[in-house]
Amino acid sequence: MTTLTDLVSRSAVRRPEPVPPGPGQESVWDYPRPAVCEPTSATLEVVLGGRTIARTTRGFRVLETSHPPSYYFPPEDVDARALVPVQGGSMCEWKGQAAYFDVVSGTVRAARGAWAYPRPTPAFRPMAGYVTFYPGQMEACFVDGERVVAQEGGFYGGWITSKVVGPFKGGPGTRFW
Repeated sequence: MTTLTDLVSRSAVRRPEPVPPGPGQESVWDYPRPAVCEPTSATLEVVLGGRTIARTTRGFRVLETSHPPSYYFPPEDVDARALVPVQGGSMCEWKGQAAYFDVVSGTVRAARGAWAYPRPTPAFRPMAGYVTFYPGQMEACFVDGERVVAQEGGFYGGWITSKVVGPFKGGPGTRFW
């Protein structure tokens, strides 16, 4: 019988080789663990149903080893009509209990396409109530005008731009990285 320790040991052997960052790039393998949040003045934008539903230059980005950043918007910079609270949540060991939203714009509805931490852990308190979006469920997400590529997999919500290099956690075989 395979134990969790066996799986973790085997996955550690298969840990990927980080891509060396080029000029102006960051490696997600240089990001900290545990995760941290930091303010960003980048222009962040989310489009759904043919319209911009969120735009800010006052966001936060969350950084964690092997993950592309996720970007959080102050609630006042998100069209509140686009967010419909839904039942259920998830627990992050670093940030605390998440609350989810369906994201609605016109006739388009992205089920559980956004989330926030209403009462995060002390390290993440500055971003309490800020909202982030799964870029793979939106029409488009942008960081400083660059269209984001969604982090692979259905659980994590990282925003991949040309400024970050991986490989990135989220796809098949990356669970124990």
